[in-house]
Amino acid sequence: MRQIFLDTETTGLSADTGDRIIEIGCVELFKRKLTGNNKHFYLNPGRESHEDALRVHGITSAFLKDKPKFEAVADELLAYVKDAEIIIHNAPFDLGFLNKELALLGRPRFKEFVASVTDTLVMAKEMFPGKRNSLNALCDRLGVDNSGRALHGALLDAELLADVYINLTRGQDALLMEVGATESESLQVVQIDLGSILLPVLAANDQESAAHDDVLNQIDKASGNKTVWRKSA
Repeated sequence: MRQIFLDTETTGLSADTGDRIIEIGCVELFKRKLTGNNKHFYLNPGRESHEDALRVHGITSAFLKDKPKFEAVADELLAYVKDAEIIIHNAPFDLGFLNKELALLGRPRFKEFVASVTDTLVMAKEMFPGKRNSLNALCDRLGVDNSGRALHGALLDAELLADVYINLTRGQDALLMEVGATESESLQVVQIDLGSILLPVLAANDQESAAHDDVLNQIDKASGNKTVWRKSA
């Protein structure tokens, strides 16, 4: 299945109060390999970004003035993500904005167009409970170079997320056998003749035997003379 790492930048934090998407970045992974078949849109939201949001992404209204609106790219985006597994960090945030944009066009919710949605924030919290699991924190923890991330950008963040995901799931590779490999190719059994190996038998001396009997007597006394070996005797 195709996997697509998706990220958005927005004018603010709440789609329900009128904030809109200004950037969408998508990176495609197939058989755990980046394909280069990525998708990137800047969008004119028809409104100003909040100051806090502008400090995060740095995308000005002047830059977005001549960019298309969401409705102009919706079909292209939905065709691109169709039937893929979509992987998002903190998925409820991005899905909330995508669903709002689609609702304004009278279209079904985003999940109706894709095979599934995976939230890497949920994955990270399960793997690293009690730790910071922001994208930056995961990059630092997993050795992913994020030195170029002075500001948030949807395409750059989607690329970083793909690297983070590959590192988060790297341990699964050891559990997978190459498709088409025969049993003899994947498993080699070395036979050893144990008949030629002589194992020394070390008998207990009198002091060790007496210490052993003493321990058994203490256990028997503690159990009220109900130990199995006394009953069988």
